[in-house]
Amino acid sequence: MVRLTKDMHAIFFIGLGGVSMSALAAIAHGKGYRVGGSDRVDSQILSQLRAQGIEVFIGHNASNLDGYDTVVYNAAIPRDNPEMVRARADGLRMIYRADFLTALMGEHKNAIGVAGMHGKSTTSAMLSHMFLSADRDPDILIGAQLPELNAAYRVSKTGTDFIFEACEYRDSFLSFRPTIAVVLNVEMDHPDYFKDMEQVRASFHKYLQIPGKSGHAVINADDENAMQCAKGIETPVTTFSLASPAADFYATNLHFVHGCGRCDVMHNGKHYATLSLSVPGRHNVANALAVIAAAALCGLDGEQISRGLSTFTGAHRRMEYKGTFAPTGAAVYDDFAHHPSEIKTTLAGAKQMGYQRVFVVFQPHTYSRTAALLNDFRAAFSAADQVIFTDIYAAREQNTYHISAADIASGVPGALYLAQTQWAKITQYLAQHTTAQDMILIMGAGDIARYAEKIADKSDAKTDACVTTK
Repeated sequence: MVRLTKDMHAIFFIGLGGVSMSALAAIAHGKGYRVGGSDRVDSQILSQLRAQGIEVFIGHNASNLDGYDTVVYNAAIPRDNPEMVRARADGLRMIYRADFLTALMGEHKNAIGVAGMHGKSTTSAMLSHMFLSADRDPDILIGAQLPELNAAYRVSKTGTDFIFEACEYRDSFLSFRPTIAVVLNVEMDHPDYFKDMEQVRASFHKYLQIPGKSGHAVINADDENAMQCAKGIETPVTTFSLASPAADFYATNLHFVHGCGRCDVMHNGKHYATLSLSVPGRHNVANALAVIAAAALCGLDGEQISRGLSTFTGAHRRMEYKGTFAPTGAAVYDDFAHHPSEIKTTLAGAKQMGYQRVFVVFQPHTYSRTAALLNDFRAAFSAADQVIFTDIYAAREQNTYHISAADIASGVPGALYLAQTQWAKITQYLAQHTTAQDMILIMGAGDIARYAEKIADKSDAKTDACVTTK
């Protein structure tokens, strides 16, 4: 296990602009380390870090490491990155992001790791909000900014509770040491690492074993793969379900108001809490049930849970209302969904919100995912009234797959493909075809969020997605 030692004075983060890496850097800076880092392009996150006194470099260059003794990196950083090359050549201490996170946070009575192919950021944000509303003092490190923190992290004074997002990519989550391991769902993703579902299930099985007999596993009983991953583990299991009374926590009387869930939550056959969400979608009811199970294991009561969940209004880029589209008055939302299952789920929630039509502008994320899940992507947009595809966000990859977003668009009836050089044409199309009764949903995990910011008039921005319908 990696430990933070006294001879570590200056820590450099490669990929500093990422939500998780920037949070780690800010926490390390707050603990007194000299901190710097680099990323390919400037961003609001990097501006915030500069304001805190963190050294920021735009572009990856070997000279950026002058004066640093430790380098933190993640799975997305290629081995031939010039800073990685110099760090190895100079013999600098190199720490994988997941290992640094584990070392930085130290020991906590309750360390809650939220895992799953989808919903991690929303669920960990929801859990964080609940703990804060209950006057707990959690350490927080998640994948999306919380509105009340204007950040994706928080440093506690007590060190009792730690809420973190446990990412499965390249088995990062196997480096963590949760006392409560939450699994929301398990399916195929990251085909550049996971070769098949057997490998995916094996990784999640290992993750669920980490808490051991003294810890807990919280698992979605409605997800067959997740339940398979729990077979044979020594960790005590708590389950949640949208409908099954066989689960430890389950919903009854479930209905929706402007797309947002309302239900009673039962625990072992008895009423435990009343759920009245301010975020839309059936999937968020399931996320809330996971939060309830984890919070109950940490000693929160039904009243604290009900109050905390009712005031949670979402996280950054998770069905986030951005304002109106000035030419027509259509509502603009921004969402991180980039996997076919996430897209289906997000669209299902969007269609419940009362808008006349939903127009989607989607940026696929990575060539490998697009190629491996092409047919799934083509089927994922059936609930949308119109879809505009733009170029694939490459992230860490080269297009050795010879694929483009046009390949998805060709299998989606009525869909359009417009390259990123044609943003003006996308805006023109939306101006010609949307009305004030419509939703424009900007979707993807790459840099498409900038487009949402560009077209949205923020003067009427609201916080509660359940009351923005026209």
